[in-house]
Amino acid sequence: MEYRRLGQTDLALSAITYGAFAIGGNMWGGNEQKDSIASVQASIANGVTSLDTAPFYGFGLSEKMIGEAIKGYDRSKLQLLTKFGLVWDGSNAGKGEYFFEADENGKKIPVYKYASKSNIIKEVEESLTRLQTDYIDLLQIHWPDQTTAISETMEALETLIQQGKIRAAGVSNYSLGQIEEARKTLNIASNQVGYSMLNRGIEGDLVPYAQENDLGIIVYSPMERGLLTGKYFEEGKLKENDHRNGYFQQFDLNNVKTFLDVITPIAYEKNVSLSQLVLRWTSLQPSISVVLAGARNAEQAVLNAQAMDVNITAEEMNFINTALINYNF
Repeated sequence: MEYRRLGQTDLALSAITYGAFAIGGNMWGGNEQKDSIASVQASIANGVTSLDTAPFYGFGLSEKMIGEAIKGYDRSKLQLLTKFGLVWDGSNAGKGEYFFEADENGKKIPVYKYASKSNIIKEVEESLTRLQTDYIDLLQIHWPDQTTAISETMEALETLIQQGKIRAAGVSNYSLGQIEEARKTLNIASNQVGYSMLNRGIEGDLVPYAQENDLGIIVYSPMERGLLTGKYFEEGKLKENDHRNGYFQQFDLNNVKTFLDVITPIAYEKNVSLSQLVLRWTSLQPSISVVLAGARNAEQAVLNAQAMDVNITAEEMNFINTALINYNF
């Protein structure tokens, strides 16, 4: 495992960081809590020290399971990353900017983006309780909130740093303009964004900015929620309440399958999985600090962590990149 400093902070995060969206269950067809906790612990056993979650994942369930999973571990050797700014219940329900309607066991729940100072303080206390800790290593706004001034959000984060409740602050899904606005108030550590072989838009603006301004980049969905593992093309059918039924339709699936068929021999020759090849490729891209990888059981977690052991030669990297260009991703 490699450990990489995030932005201008003293945080050293594992290059493969555990992504805890799926273990929340909602939008993913449910989950098995015992398997989820085992996946966290297997990650730690294989060098993953950083765990990324959010209150929205499972409406608090993901954070609770992370808290349970790390009991008995040396907290100082782990980095807990969580978020704020999506509200669905309690005193702040309905405030802020309407985002979308989530599904919880067949019940439709409206979710709002809300990043006011009072909400941030409230959410942090709730996250600390669920995570069973007294500080968060990196706190990130989950999505931009157009109804709250960025300066107000950043001032709240600065206060939390001064109080010792968070070690560093970051953003997620911010545009370059929003990052520049945020940095007028607080020197944020990172931006968490979607990035994969099929989604390389950040290479045009965010990556050059990060290189010039020492901003960390944390990427989510490097395997496009399982599409780039190839399993979807083998098994095909997803549970009815799995959001990926719609999510995958944004891609030319025939093109994706053909591309995966082209690069699979590289994984085969190295005796590694396709997902490990994809994760390692992602970790080697310029200015990518951390790659989030989800796992729903211990076996998947071990494979994710061991992706960092995969050696991709310059010739193989060129072959993969040429294939990406040829298939117009």
